[in-house]
Amino acid sequence: MGCWAIGSFGNDSAADWLADLLETSDLEMVREAIASVLAADGYVESYDATEGLAAIEVVAVALGRPTENAKAQTALLEWIVRVQPAPEPSLVADAQRAIDRILAPGSELLELWEETEDLDEWRADVTGLQRKLTDGIHGGANGP
Repeated sequence: MGCWAIGSFGNDSAADWLADLLETSDLEMVREAIASVLAADGYVESYDATEGLAAIEVVAVALGRPTENAKAQTALLEWIVRVQPAPEPSLVADAQRAIDRILAPGSELLELWEETEDLDEWRADVTGLQRKLTDGIHGGANGP
């Protein structure tokens, strides 16, 4: 996985994915990454999950609810200002379902984290991202 930190951007796959996203001007890569997680037939590969989590971070930022991980990605924040993407409700719903798949049995990324002492911290990070997606839906704060 090439992991160096717990956050969604703390691995080689997500960092490479983000670099590619910054060269685009829409949410197509975000949709594709989330769709890859949802399309997995029974087992979500870690590569798809790490890119999916990075894509979900982008959705949260575009909704105005960035995580601390996303706030540290200056180039991503600049991209958001430049592109001003507006995730449609169906993309937000897909992002929520993708997180559910990543945190469920049958997720290689979950299995990899289960082999470490950092599982609880990683899970808390991912569920924090999940809360960012639902904050506006359930009446929570709508700001960063």
